[in-house]
Amino acid sequence: MEIIKYPNPDEWNKLIKRPALDVSSLFGTVQKVLDEVRTQGDEAVKKYGEQFDKVKISDLLVSETEINEAETLVDAELKEAILIAKNNIEKFHEAQKFNGNRIETTTGVTCWQKAVAIEKVGLYIPGGSAPLFSTVLMLAIPAKIAGCKEIVLCSPPNKEGKLHPAILYAAKIAGVSIIVKAGGIQAIAAMAYGTESVPKVYKIFGPGNQYVTAAKQLVSLKEVAIDMPAGPSEVEVIADKNANPEFIAADFLSQAEHGPDSQAILVTTSEEIVEPVVKAVQEQLDKLPRKEITEKALLHSRIIVLKDDAEVIRFTNQYAPEHLIIQTNNYDFIADQITNAGSVFMGAYTPESAGDYASGTNHTLPTNGYARSYSGVNLDSFIKKITFQEITKEGIRNLGNTIEVMAAGEQLDAHRNAVTIRLSSL
Repeated sequence: MEIIKYPNPDEWNKLIKRPALDVSSLFGTVQKVLDEVRTQGDEAVKKYGEQFDKVKISDLLVSETEINEAETLVDAELKEAILIAKNNIEKFHEAQKFNGNRIETTTGVTCWQKAVAIEKVGLYIPGGSAPLFSTVLMLAIPAKIAGCKEIVLCSPPNKEGKLHPAILYAAKIAGVSIIVKAGGIQAIAAMAYGTESVPKVYKIFGPGNQYVTAAKQLVSLKEVAIDMPAGPSEVEVIADKNANPEFIAADFLSQAEHGPDSQAILVTTSEEIVEPVVKAVQEQLDKLPRKEITEKALLHSRIIVLKDDAEVIRFTNQYAPEHLIIQTNNYDFIADQITNAGSVFMGAYTPESAGDYASGTNHTLPTNGYARSYSGVNLDSFIKKITFQEITKEGIRNLGNTIEVMAAGEQLDAHRNAVTIRLSSL
């Protein structure tokens, strides 16, 4: 873990660099798989599942029997935890429902918006080294609240051709319509183009490895919308001299264990906290079962000492972290100055893992600096807004001349005539 003290602001651009891979180098490989799935459907999905995931699947769709069996395999304590998390996520996202007001912009001219759910959405849930059933909740619950008619979930099966029971249980209680045993590029392709078994969707959500990220980018060019550009997970902790080093270390490691390309950064104005944090990180690291993965992430993690809160705030907004934890006495003041972050965790007793699982906020967030321009997944991610307008006779009299003048100014006579002909009829 690198320690940098009082860097010049000219050096900050180097310090905010992520260990992200340029996925454009994978486009050739990814495009080949996308093209095969588009032309060969289920056959290609199964072929690449066998090649990449080392599992032969006869039926891509998870059956009702498998879902019921999975429910019996999830222990009661985990079921209860999942249900509590589901309730909190529902509460938070229900509160985001849109109410469009009718606005009379000119007498006789009324305009309004209506929120309409995206009819078919696809959710990608990674397999790999951890069953991310929490991501099922984070994506399927707002999709259901929004009113999406078809929610398709893809996740890579294990060597026995099955999905983790907790993923299936979470999918069932969250309202997923179709569950597909497919991962990687072939899963993204199946949802983007449609196959014999997998419906074509209109927008794809969810994290994934570099191949999934590249596939999402390519299909988004003309086939389907995606939630946001994705990269390795990251956290920034802002701490002062009063912060608890053990808490900081725990937050560091909880993010670093996601994967070898994850990143954790501590930004502080206190030199005296640096050594206690380094010591606590090492002590906690030695006890982790995912120590090897976490150690790799720590190689590109940093502790940065800055001179004052003003620099801390400027650096943070430049870094634009996915997760931002503020453990300072004046955390309210600092949080209020943050303009670029995916999700902010305020105070010593608000770990990032609360947002990952059960507090209610969504954990699908912009990484790699995209928090400068993207929001995390929320209810609006699953809807589109249609504008409506209604103009009465009085309205066209009041606004007609304005439209005619503007159309004439752009030399679009047919546009002007569409108004003139109506005015003449009056």
